[in-house]
Amino acid sequence: MSVVKMNVLTVSAEMREELERRFSNRAGIVESADGFEWFELLRPVDGTDRYLVYTRWRSEEDFTRWTESQAFQRGHAQAAAEAGAQGHGHGQEQGQEQGHGHGQGHGHGHGQGGPAASGAELWSFEVVQSTGPQG
Repeated sequence: MSVVKMNVLTVSAEMREELERRFSNRAGIVESADGFEWFELLRPVDGTDRYLVYTRWRSEEDFTRWTESQAFQRGHAQAAAEAGAQGHGHGQEQGQEQGHGHGQGHGHGHGQGGPAASGAELWSFEVVQSTGPQG
């Protein structure tokens, strides 16, 4: 049974474009992970400041393996280094799940350093029922 992980990122209006740019720059990384099934970055449209990062995995074990992978760890280490170098790391809320890309910068000489989100939570679900287009 598939599992869904939604990282809920609190993003200020001035950091929205930066967050989206960082995810765009990372396109293709998670797709190579064993057990990965789906990714979507969901932009808020109803006045909230919370983005949803939706990923779907074949199993909990596949997701855990991804979070322990070198690719995942490298991205988060780089984010922490950039936040420290900029002198304005925002810290996570009460030790909740970190990042999943919200802090990634890629040294392209544009954008803002440090985390793009001021907080993050990880929501976990099992897929009980799923429907797609009839083919």
